[in-house]
Amino acid sequence: MGRTKRLFGTDGIRGTANIAPMTVETAQRLGQAAGLRFTRGEHRHSVLLGKDTRLSGYMIESAMVAGFLSAGMDVTLVGPLPTPAIAFLTRSLRADLGVMISASHNPFGDNGIKLFGPDGFKLSDQDETEIEDLMEADLTHRLATPEKIGRASRLNDAAGRYVENAKSSFPRKLRLDGMKIVIDCANGSAYRVAPTALWELGAEVIRIGCSPDGVNINEQCGSTHPEALCAAVVQHKAHLGIALDGDADRVLIADETGRLIDGDQILALIAKSYAREGRLAGQSVVATVMSNMGLERFLNGLNVGLERTAVGDRYVVERMRELGSNVGGEQSGHMVLTDFGTTGDGLVAALQILAVLVEEGRPASEVCRLFNPFPQKLQNVRFTGPSPLEADCVQSKRIEVENLLKGRGRLVLRKSGTEPLVRVMVEAEDAALVDGAVAEMCHVIQTVSERV
Repeated sequence: MGRTKRLFGTDGIRGTANIAPMTVETAQRLGQAAGLRFTRGEHRHSVLLGKDTRLSGYMIESAMVAGFLSAGMDVTLVGPLPTPAIAFLTRSLRADLGVMISASHNPFGDNGIKLFGPDGFKLSDQDETEIEDLMEADLTHRLATPEKIGRASRLNDAAGRYVENAKSSFPRKLRLDGMKIVIDCANGSAYRVAPTALWELGAEVIRIGCSPDGVNINEQCGSTHPEALCAAVVQHKAHLGIALDGDADRVLIADETGRLIDGDQILALIAKSYAREGRLAGQSVVATVMSNMGLERFLNGLNVGLERTAVGDRYVVERMRELGSNVGGEQSGHMVLTDFGTTGDGLVAALQILAVLVEEGRPASEVCRLFNPFPQKLQNVRFTGPSPLEADCVQSKRIEVENLLKGRGRLVLRKSGTEPLVRVMVEAEDAALVDGAVAEMCHVIQTVSERV
């Protein structure tokens, strides 16, 4: 069993900008270590480097460029683009490594670094562990000699390449003519490409959250704050609203009445559409432990299995690759459709939904609500110091609650991979039972946290 990683979490490295680990020093050292780790053979090696719209992105980008160049890697800069665009372009351009500088749905003060291998998939735990080991090693005699230092350049048509790739996921026989769509890009990395793709497919596009200023990413907008989207859909009498997050790897939908449609309903719709067309690989969908039991019941009615993983789109992707599945995702809106990409892609997922709406000619409120979810409640408990999950009283309460829910519901208790939070989720057919179980569990966890 491998050692515990020190820097990498469930989705790369993440933290407050200019505070360890998200410092210039870490970013430069990571560039050197990752560059050395992915230097294989005698060819001229290259890395593709993108970012979202955070102010700190300039700082981290410059530090990583210096690190990669000193390791002898050429750097291709593409500026603000969605995470799935970086995954796609890494593979398309035959780069040896891809980097996305983003903290996804987190506030602007945070930032992060995600790495993709030459196949466009996120790195394995083993790769991340080896990079961490290199970061702690003496690299003095392993860096490039003066004549082999890398060069940096900018790819000016990167956005256009991604737009065309995303549009190719939409059926060629269909158009979005006559559809009015509100798109909220969270003032993040999709602020240009997502509206452009929708407009080029024929839609009338209403843009919100498309004016980034470096500090307003995810601020009261996007998939984490969809209230503005829902209101805009009603105000503009739109057919659909699309909310992306800061790096556009997740999506939520608002129907024409302004009601929100979560990732579980989106998974159900795409799975139903693919199964009907004979496109659903392996007759299974991969989701996480957070997905609603109502989704599982609906898929079973289609003779489609639901495979559950730990929370995190990387775990969804790993299981999809093991099973040969082509549809997977999370309730939060990560949708992974491996027919079109190697990681979550909010825009591509939205285009699959729009294709169903166009084909069926019915409103989103009818098409996109396929099952009644079980009552489900998620509550976060913030802590300082070590995780309270290992405390004896927490484990005792966990067993008590699980026995209470046995045969009637589920408890999911986990530590966030990106923040000092314990996430408590309970679902059952009885809403009162859900509320009581969450309250009891959170109280015990909070009590332990306050002792520290």
